[in-house]
Parts: sequence; C-alpha cells; structure tokens
Amino acid sequence: MSSSCCTTPAFEPPKAPPTLGAIRTIALIGPPNSGKSTLFNRLTGLRQKVANYPGVTVEQRMGVMAGIGRADLTLIDLPGVYSLDAYSEDARVSVDVLEGRMPGTPRPDAVLLVLDSLHLTRQLMLAAPVLALGLPTLILLNMTDLMESRGGVIDALQLARELGSPVAQISAVQGKGLEAISLFLNQRTDPAAKPNQSLTLPVLGNAASTHKWAAQVSKRTGYRAPLSAENTRKLDNILLHRIWGPLLFLVVVIAVFEVVFSLGQPLSDGFGDVLAQIGNLIAPLLPAGWIRSILIDGAWTGISSVLVFLPQILLLFLFIGVLEDSGYLARAALIADRVMRTTGLNGKAFIPLLSAYACAVPAIMATRTIENRRDRFATILVTPFMTCSARLPVYMLLIAAFIPARYYFDGLIGLQTLVMIGLYLAGFVAAMTTAWMLKSSILKSSETPFILELPQYRMPTVRGLGIRLVDRARVFLYQAGTIILCVTMALWILAHIPPVHLGSGSWTAPQLADSVIGKLGHFIEPAIAPLGFNWKIGIGLLSSVLAREVMVATMGTLYGADPSTQAYHLQAALHHDVTLGGALALMIFFAFAMQCTSTMAIVRRETNSWRWPAMQFAYMLALAWGAAFVVNHVTMMFVH
Repeated sequence: MSSSCCTTPAFEPPKAPPTLGAIRTIALIGPPNSGKSTLFNRLTGLRQKVANYPGVTVEQRMGVMAGIGRADLTLIDLPGVYSLDAYSEDARVSVDVLEGRMPGTPRPDAVLLVLDSLHLTRQLMLAAPVLALGLPTLILLNMTDLMESRGGVIDALQLARELGSPVAQISAVQGKGLEAISLFLNQRTDPAAKPNQSLTLPVLGNAASTHKWAAQVSKRTGYRAPLSAENTRKLDNILLHRIWGPLLFLVVVIAVFEVVFSLGQPLSDGFGDVLAQIGNLIAPLLPAGWIRSILIDGAWTGISSVLVFLPQILLLFLFIGVLEDSGYLARAALIADRVMRTTGLNGKAFIPLLSAYACAVPAIMATRTIENRRDRFATILVTPFMTCSARLPVYMLLIAAFIPARYYFDGLIGLQTLVMIGLYLAGFVAAMTTAWMLKSSILKSSETPFILELPQYRMPTVRGLGIRLVDRARVFLYQAGTIILCVTMALWILAHIPPVHLGSGSWTAPQLADSVIGKLGHFIEPAIAPLGFNWKIGIGLLSSVLAREVMVATMGTLYGADPSTQAYHLQAALHHDVTLGGALALMIFFAFAMQCTSTMAIVRRETNSWRWPAMQFAYMLALAWGAAFVVNHVTMMFVH
C-alpha cells in the first residue's frame, strides 16, 4: 500500500455538492492511548491534555469543530474505553452519552471511532458495540504512518465493506487524512438509518466471541501487524528489567531534580530581581499612602513571593512532559505495579497517582478508570499524599533558606536535591502505607489483574511541550491573580487594623503583633508551638487551606509588613525567625497535610459524600502534626 493512504478516505465521496443533513453533534470515542485527544485538539483547536499513556480523558469534553472550519458542529470527546461494558465510571460516561442518557448532553448524531492501527485486532473489539448503536459512524485508523513504516498492512476499503461503515486512515499527530472527516460530515445522513444488514456482529457482552470476531475481520482485511521496532525491544529489555528498571527510574528522578535546582535556582533568582524591579517602577506611579501600601507591600509582595518559583516549576514540568510523551512513564507504571500490589492497590491506580504530581483534582477524577469501587475509593483517599506542584513553592523556599548547597560524589548530586527527593518519597510512602491500611480493613477487596497496553516510544514535539508549559503557566498565574491576590490583600487589611490614633486626627497601623491578624496568630500559636512554628507560620497554615501555594504569599506579606524583617528577603527572614527543626517540620507537615479546598470538593463529588473528605482531612492533619512534632524534636536533639 502506498504512503498516500494517510490522505485518502476509504469510501467514495458524495457525487452531489456537500450538504449537511441532521448532524449537529458528533461523539469522538476510542480505546485509551489511541490518539483520540490529539485528534480532538486538531479538530477543535482546544488544548486538552495529551500524554503518551492511557487514562488522560476521564470525562466528556466538548468543543466546536473550528479546526476544520465547522464551528456549527459540536464534538464530544469521550473517555478512552476498550468496551462499552459499564464496569468503570469512565465507561458509564461513554455509554450514557452515546445512548442519550447524559443530562444536559444531546444524543450524538454521528460517531467518530478512533482505532490505533498499530494494534488493530484488539482495538476492533470496541467497533462491534459502537456500530451496534446504529449511529452514522466513521472509523478512523490512526497512526497509519507508523504502521506502514514498520511493515504493517491493512486493506481499508475491505475493512469498510466488512464493517458496513466508511473507514479512513489518518495521522492525528501530523494532521494527515483529516479531510475524510469533512467528507463524512458533509454527506446527507439519515439519523434513523439502520446499520448494514449484512454485517454480522458478535453477541454483545460475550468477550471471547467479540475477540474471535475481531480476529476474523482482521484476517479478511489482510491486516498485518507492524513489527515492533528493534530499538523498542532493546529499550524495554532494559527499562522493564526487574533490577535495572527501578534503578534507572531512580537515576532519572535524581537527574531531573538536580537540573531543576542547579539550573532553576539561578533562573528563579533572576526572575525575582525582575519582579522586584517591576515593583520599584510601579510604586512611584501610585499615590502615597494606603493605596500604594496595599498594592505594593501587600498584593505585589505576596504574589511575587510565589511567582519567583515559576521558572523552576516550568522546568520540572518540561522534564515530566518529555518523560510522558516519550512513552517512558507508561513503562514506569509496570515497575510501580510491583510495589503497589504489596499495598493492595491495583496497577491502574498508578496513572491517577502519577497525575497527582501535577494536581490532585484531575488525578482524583482519573480514578474513574478503576472498575472496583473499593479500589477506586482507596486510590482517591491516598492521592493527596502525592507531591503536587502547589507544594513546590513551599519546598523550594524552605530548602533554599535552610539547606546548604553541599554536593556529594564529586558534585553529581546535591544535598538540596536529596532533601527534595526525600519529601517526594515521604509522600509516596505515606500514600502506600495508608493504602495498605485501607485495603486491609474498611476497603478490603479481591485482587484484580493489571493490563496495560504499552504505547510506542515517540519523540516529544516542541509544539506539544510548549502547549503543556503554557497551560501550566496559565494555571499558575491564574492562581496568583485570583486566590493569592485576594488572600494577600485581605492579610494586608487585617495587618493594618485596628488603626492606632496618634492625635491631631492622624492614624497609623498597629504593631503587627497587635493587629487583628497578629492576635489570631497568637491565639492558635499554642497548638503549633510544639512543632517549632511561630504565629506567622500559623497564619500561613490557615490561609493555605485554600491552596497550598498561598503559604508562600502569606509569608511574604506578613514578613514584609513587619518592620523588624522588612529589610530581609523572605528566605533570610525565615532563616532569622525559624529554627532548622521548625523548617524541616514545616516541610514534612506540607508533605502530609491536605491543605487544599479544591481537592476536598472533588473528593466529595467523586464519593458523593462529605464523610470521606472529612475523614481524609482529619487523618492527614493528625499525621502531619505528629510527623512534624517528631521531626522538630529529633532535630533539636542533634542541633544546638
């Protein structure tokens, strides 16, 4: 077959001028990791997350098909599923949408079924139940370019005859063959049309039957699976090795954090100078008095305290993006499965737990791919232990302030990197230990097999990585422009009341300790003093319940408002005001505590009860307090 098949649809175009029939809403469905989300982004121009491992889309996403000039059509991206058996939450979403039972979502008028041509026989098992729905369906064989380059063959015209639906070969990554979608949608389609009566579908619900049917269809269409690339086999022999695999994963993690600190710290320092200069330029333009103080000393100081860590965070997510898009992290799932099974968690929990390193909210939603309800709840309850990006500003601030830049093994690894890895490891160990306790008691269930179709190794694209970083920066800046801005301005106001009368009608701000925020901090100080925390850190802990990164902004605002520490940078002010034991205790407190309202809200939504998030918050808070107490007092024993 010639390489031009990527741009040639396997059906005759309409003879009459293209006219739209009853089609208004189109569903996009396919197995996990078939390239469905990449195609959705191509067709809509949106930036839905794309990663080279299964389980990215966990709920329906909608967008207009502006990417092919059809803004009058709505495309619904459904979760990746291997079948329409509603065993998991994501499969239920797909079935409900396709059958018109999803509230607020119209039943689709047509379906785009995306199949990975590299593994077509297995992927065809989804075609049978989708075609049985009787909706006009276009079958898109994705990654055809890769299939052909590795010796794979498929007769797309014969496959169209076998399935009774048009078939097109495409490459969603390269944008090839997408004109077939326009041809399909422009046909006059009768939504009441019956499926091809000559098509013999397997008995739905009978998995052996369906597999046999898919194998027969593949054989009759001359499908020859592509050979696995020799380099892929060699890499997998190393990366999936029982001994070398975990060791190499550890080396990769150490290397990533070492680069984040060695390269990211100078970038953050330079960015901090830029932010300070911006504040100095803006200040003279504002009227002197409380307006300048609240905007510069309050809002800008607090926001800058968080924004300064943006270069390091983006650098970390650049490396994570490379590992995701290359296909390596899917291999790491198999390595992690060996550890996770000892705690009772299913291997499918790895993808949500991996996603939680960015944010726990979409990670908890990703647990919908887990069929067993008890396994799913156990994963939800331990996900917040994974070190999300919101913890990074707190870690980086404290590590830079208290941990010396000392190196070992001829400068290959630094002490700061080891501390950061230790915090990530502490969260992972807490998650696994908690999972073991849950799976041994209230959420005990039978073991289920973990089946994962490994994606192909791919070279990450500059466009894909760039979109990922822009989106991460947008989320970070949105937090700074909303939650952090509101909190820092509220803190400034509370730090300046009640005003002190100086006589002759003049007023001034009170001493910080005598302000409303100071009195609140001193009220809660006895509960946190055993941890080595002062009242300012107590205020930071209260404010960070909204979002963890607010902690840094709170510290910036409070220490900037205190005359005794105004001359210090935030790191120096903390080093002057907090002991080493208190700093280490604060790191471990943030490693274990919930400290995120959005996460509690999504746990409530996914479990349909406030009981679970309440138990989760109380347990994590108690664990964080106890661990911080131990760390502080042990440190005091060795450091005088």
